[in-house]
Formats: sequence, structure tokens, C-alpha cells
Amino acid sequence: MIAGRNRAAGIALAAVLGAGTAAADIEPSPYSKPRDYGHAPVTGVAKTGEADIVETAIKAPQFKTLVAALKAADMVSALRGKGPFTVFAPTDAAFAKLPKGTLEMLLKPENRAKLRAILSAHVVPELIVSREWQGRSGRFDTLDHGLLTLVSGKKVTVGKYATVVTSDIKASNGVIHVIDTVLTPVRD
Repeated sequence: MIAGRNRAAGIALAAVLGAGTAAADIEPSPYSKPRDYGHAPVTGVAKTGEADIVETAIKAPQFKTLVAALKAADMVSALRGKGPFTVFAPTDAAFAKLPKGTLEMLLKPENRAKLRAILSAHVVPELIVSREWQGRSGRFDTLDHGLLTLVSGKKVTVGKYATVVTSDIKASNGVIHVIDTVLTPVRD
């Protein structure tokens, strides 16, 4: 099953890398206040909402790859802005599931636009807390003007493969929902 997911993710990622900016299709499930969905807990994250999105990610040891990618894509200042933002943040383990060599290739300066398109598909420029989608489905515009589809059920999934691990981590300019798979934008 994981091999199928990686192959599908690789195919979708290849489509993005060849096509540039695209939309993201995301399907999720229900959340509420910082809620754990049975995965390894996310630790070291500010829950008070005093730090911005970027600082909150920096403080969490599970987001080292995401922070490096945000820097490489030149998106740090944007996510330190006023917001509000909702970020579906992949963990380091989520980035590790990408096909071998993909992350290294995306972090190169010549691939900044492609990396930015992928990361932008994880950001909704409005505040969406889990109670707003519990038991419902919804589509939200992403930072790259794509669409993110959330579907709520027994578990929260984003797109076809990502699952919400922890939700509603507050930041001063938005909220982070932790996901276990990197979203790969696909054309609608």
C-alpha cells in the first residue's frame, strides 16, 4: 500500500514538476482543539498562539525539513505576515516518503518556483479550525490559487493520501494542522 502511495505521489509530483503551479486536491476528516489522531505526538510546539506560523514550526523538531523548504522557496516572510493562514504542515517523516532524490532536487535554487508551488498548496490564506469542517466536506482556495478539498469522516484526510495527525496548533497569525504526507498539487 505504501509503495502504491509513493508511486502515486511520484506521478503527481512529476506532473507538477513538469507543469509548474497547479491546484491541490485534498480530502480530510474531523478535528478539534489540539487533537492527536493516534500517530506519534508532535512535541515542542507552542500552543499559546504567541509565535507566528514560521516560529511555531521552527520550535517543533518534526518540521526541520518543512522549515528548510520554506527558506529554499523564499516563503518565510510571507508566512510571517499578518495572515490569517492555515497551514497543513508535513512532518519530516512525511517528506521522507517522497521518491528518492525528489526533495534534494526541489531544494536547489533553480527549482524554487516548483518548490513554492508545492508548499503553497499546503497553505490556505484564511483561518480554518477543525471544528469548522467536522462531519463536512469543503474546498478552500490555497495560497497558489489552487483548491484544497477537505473531507471529514472517521479520520481527517487531506487530498487522497495525507492524514491529519494533530490539529489546531495555534500561532499568532493562524493555525497549523500536522499531516503525514506531502501534498502534491494536481491539475483539476
